[in-house]
Amino acid sequence: MSAHCQLTGAQPGFGNRISHSHRRTSRRFDPNIQRKRYWLPGEGRYVRLTLSARAIKTVDAIGVEAAVARIRARGVKV
Repeated sequence: MSAHCQLTGAQPGFGNRISHSHRRTSRRFDPNIQRKRYWLPGEGRYVRLTLSARAIKTVDAIGVEAAVARIRARGVKV
């Protein structure tokens, strides 16, 4: 599963780990990605979405129909 949110487009950020001696090595900041299943009443079926924790809160606020419309507007197949 890729660390990529279908609704917000959140993806990993990159940076450096800095040790006590100040040596730098690469690291990755992954978003908090969860797979969640929602009932889509307009289509009479369930959809499984890969969302960040922030996007799950957005779906709770705007509703699943509006969220799926936004995802489809981004060009992601649901």
